[in-house]
This record gives sequence, structure tokens and C-alpha cells, in this order.
Amino acid sequence: MSRFNEYQVIGRKQVTETDPNPTLYRMRIFAPNQVVAKSRFWYFLKQFRKVKKATGEIVSVNQIHEKKPTQVKTFGIWLRYDSRSGTHNMYKEYRELTRTEAVFACYQDMAARHRARFRSVQIIRVAEVATKDVRRPYISQLLTKGLKFPLAHRVYRHATKRHSSLFIAKRPATHA
Repeated sequence: MSRFNEYQVIGRKQVTETDPNPTLYRMRIFAPNQVVAKSRFWYFLKQFRKVKKATGEIVSVNQIHEKKPTQVKTFGIWLRYDSRSGTHNMYKEYRELTRTEAVFACYQDMAARHRARFRSVQIIRVAEVATKDVRRPYISQLLTKGLKFPLAHRVYRHATKRHSSLFIAKRPATHA
């Protein structure tokens, strides 16, 4: 289960006499709840346009759900993050069930590999990647047809307690 939800936040400048029909701005934000989603919306909108929370309004906030949450998909994530030395752009790929789980895995990966906090990572775009368009070798090795994983350390148990014994003469074979 992912910690994040995907929200569609639509906002604009407040209606004034000089601008009776202001431009609407829509963003897809990954956040734990609606409050954080609205806060991130104003944070990003302030960077791109001359609109801030005091002079703007939220028109709607909707949660977006995955169409097929039981099918494994490959997601490509474009992001930028602030490190100790500067700002960097990055592209990463993840195999997950939903977009929110892929973004959560990305945040965990960025925290582990680059010590980047939630506030310093900005998700630019999340897209489902077709099998032929996968760039990273650690993802493409999972896409081979008929992939099987070994079942290591299998402990065989007797069908009933009547057939099992507490002490036996030889060790159990737990390898495949």
C-alpha cells in the first residue's frame, strides 16, 4: 500500500474587475492528503506563474484512481531534485502496480541513494512505458518472457501430524 495519493488540483487567480475570466491551471500532484496537495500546488504555481495563495483560489481537488490496479506496469518518472551541490534532472524507471506506488518507490529510492528529502524532490512527469521503450537494464531484465525465480529453502512438512516425527536420522534437504 502506498503512502501517497494522486490528486488533480485546479486553481486560478481570483476574479477581479480587470481580469473577469482568469486562466485555470491544472496539476497532478502526489501527496499524502488534500491539504499537502493544495500546498504543493501553490508552491509550484508560484514558481511558474505570478499567482500566489493570497491572490488565488482553488477551483477543485479530485483524487485520481488507477484504472487497472492489479496489473504490473513499467513507469518512467522524470524528476528534479536539489542536492547539497546543486539542482539535478533525472529519469528513473520502476515496475509497480500503480502510479502512486511507483512515485512512492521513487521517493524512497531518492532518499536511499541521494539522501534527498520529500521537499527537495519535484516530480515533473509520470508515464507508463511500453516494453520496447524501456531504457534501464535493471528493468529490462525483468521483462524477459517466461521469467522464473528459484524457490530457495523449501521446508517440506508432512500432511498430518501422525506421519511426522520429532527426531529423524538425517537432515532435511531444503534446496531445490
